[in-house]
Amino acid sequence: MLQVTCAIIVQDNKILICQRSAAMKLPLKWEFPGGKIELGESKEDCLRREIREELGLKIDIRKALTPIEHHYPAFSLCLYPFVCILESGKVLPTEHAQAIWVDTTELLSYDWAEADVPIVNEYLNL
Repeated sequence: MLQVTCAIIVQDNKILICQRSAAMKLPLKWEFPGGKIELGESKEDCLRREIREELGLKIDIRKALTPIEHHYPAFSLCLYPFVCILESGKVLPTEHAQAIWVDTTELLSYDWAEADVPIVNEYLNL
């Protein structure tokens, strides 16, 4: 099972969401950015590294949400979500088709990767 982190990055009452590229698994689905935990790496260190590498951003991790186990037909993952705030940087997506800031009220209108749906719902109920 893949061990993956993701960030709900908040700035000025907007949330950063990313659309997977057409070449990725789950093509063109929306997700919170993050990535796979490397051997010996903490969840928090993984998240900071992935957000820096994939988006060029520095984040401050504020709160862990409920981990999600999800089984897709081709793979399974355990997703560790964290609410974060943007510290610095300008969004420069290197792997995603696009990365956009959206209002919290718009979150449910996107076509999310299935594993991210319970995270969207938990965040909206905070």
